[in-house]
Amino acid sequence: MSEITLVACMFGALLLLIVAGFHIYIALAAVTIAGVWVFAGSFDLAMSLLSTTMVEALRDYVFAVIPLFVLMGEFLARSGAATDLYKLMNRAFSALPGRLAVATVAGNTVFAAAVGVSIASAATFTRIAYPEMKAQGYSDSVALGCIAGSACLGMLIPPSVLLIIYGMLNEMSIGALFAAGILPGLTLAGFFCIYVLGLAILRPASMGEAARGTTKPKVAPLTPSNTWGGLSTIGVIFLVLGGIWFGWFTPTEAAGIGAMLGFLVALGKGLRGKDLVDAILHTGRVSAPLLFLLIFGQFYGRLMAFGGVVELLEATISGWGLSPGMLLLVMVVVWFIMGMFIDSASIILLSIPIFAPIAVAAGFEPLQFAIIAILAIEAGILTPPLGLCVYTVKAAVGDNSITLGKIFLGATPYWIMLLLLIFLLVHVPELATYLPSVM
Repeated sequence: MSEITLVACMFGALLLLIVAGFHIYIALAAVTIAGVWVFAGSFDLAMSLLSTTMVEALRDYVFAVIPLFVLMGEFLARSGAATDLYKLMNRAFSALPGRLAVATVAGNTVFAAAVGVSIASAATFTRIAYPEMKAQGYSDSVALGCIAGSACLGMLIPPSVLLIIYGMLNEMSIGALFAAGILPGLTLAGFFCIYVLGLAILRPASMGEAARGTTKPKVAPLTPSNTWGGLSTIGVIFLVLGGIWFGWFTPTEAAGIGAMLGFLVALGKGLRGKDLVDAILHTGRVSAPLLFLLIFGQFYGRLMAFGGVVELLEATISGWGLSPGMLLLVMVVVWFIMGMFIDSASIILLSIPIFAPIAVAAGFEPLQFAIIAILAIEAGILTPPLGLCVYTVKAAVGDNSITLGKIFLGATPYWIMLLLLIFLLVHVPELATYLPSVM
């Protein structure tokens, strides 16, 4: 059996196990053990490589980043700080047309930095923002499309779980990846705000503006608790990211400080007893699968190196004579297809060990390609027919009269803006590389 046939069989077996319902890390472990066994001709060597990978991974100091940042987000979300943040943003943008949509984008930009998970942002802001937008006369498609689209900021604005996974998988600086995500994330948030402002001006009826005429809707006054909760959330994010930026602490230390500050904010908001315990337990339920994915993802990456798979695929693809742009287009299409079946973290674990070396060899900067990859994978969770973020919004809204088609329609402009930012990054790599270069 030729090497290329063996690689094809491995990927086929992996996809078959995933489609059959096996968890992604079980499928990865089974296929990788079998692959090392076939390549090396020794089952003992395969198990030895697995045990070494697990021990090294669990001893790695940076592994604590994920559960600590997830815990920080849990404290802020459960304490009501996310609601406070939305009310604060709503008040700040009260003079703008389409203020609730602008507040949703702005709130998601900050909250994404606290949670780092798009799906969590989508579920949270559906419950917080949608009832208010509905009451003000927003169309379902515009309101829910805005929530689903702006939730994608969660994987770009640091501290992003996907950026952490990407960095650990490729042995890149997590601090540099965080810095690389800031300008593209803010640029994307700017695109979203410009779009919703334009929509409010050109199609005011979709945001309930026409029915009110020139009368501005009343904005509920902020209570001291709302103000404190919203400003505290912003303060936690700026302290955590600023500490990394100025070199006061490492990303792992920043995660620990963020979790402690999130805990203090939660206490200040009245979170007690069972709710605190639930936040900790939910952190474990979210983090454990991610850590297993990382362990077996690293194991899978070692198989790619051990069997010369990356070199083989790089040589094969080089023989196609594709330009860097066409090569990236092929990767983006593959990510979109994968996004119809599996989650973002799994897509990174399956594709990046293969795609990243090929992209760098084609001339892409490592940080530039990392942000492009995150954007393309995030676009996948908005892509029909199985956009995971859209399904999350649909589940969170709890209204059978709202169809998936309405949400996909409303999210389409945000999907287009994600692709526009990818195009911009291809031609202006400094958007991702400038801040890491001055750290």
